[in-house]
Amino acid sequence: MKKIFIGGVVLLVLAVIVLVIVILAGGSYNRLVSRSQEVDKQWAQVQNVYQRRADLIPNLVATVSGAANFEKSTLTEITEARASVGKVSINASTAPTDAAQLAEFEKAQGALSSALSRLLVVSERYPDLKATTAFRDLQAQLEGTENRISVERARFNEAVQAYNTAIKSFPENLYAGAFGFKEKPYFTATTGTDKPPQVQFDFNKSATTPAAAKP
Repeated sequence: MKKIFIGGVVLLVLAVIVLVIVILAGGSYNRLVSRSQEVDKQWAQVQNVYQRRADLIPNLVATVSGAANFEKSTLTEITEARASVGKVSINASTAPTDAAQLAEFEKAQGALSSALSRLLVVSERYPDLKATTAFRDLQAQLEGTENRISVERARFNEAVQAYNTAIKSFPENLYAGAFGFKEKPYFTATTGTDKPPQVQFDFNKSATTPAAAKP
């Protein structure tokens, strides 16, 4: 009878231990899910601001192309850069787990940032263009969007850092991989994508003669 009692106690203790482990594991799993969803949410925000910039560019090109003798090569460059961004296949709602895929996305966006910066610099040579309300409005919207891109990229990296730290911490590191929680890549601080274009427009300068159009 005594052995039966002791056996029952042991089984009860084991059952309690198993229950505690299940509860702790369940809580940890839910925290990892929450961290992962936060990364996805911030990724969606990054996509939103990049899309906002892409949507503004056609209007900018149309406005700038109306300026007499505006450099055609500059317009072609930004149009091609925008098209290249669209060719990068990447999920807009789920953060990438492939560092190479994110690097490809960054490279395309960086090329577009550089082309956009050069277009705005070239526009400095056209006082009549700079004086138009449409151009000034677009330039202000693009500068605001570039700042927003920088902010959202930083927030994305913060979310990724919290997530990556969680899956490498005890006890989550014991089972995170088994449940499909893999390390996610960061945005890197590459020139042209981590900072808005530094373009200064001085409307008080004397007008300069526009350069001849390139063939």
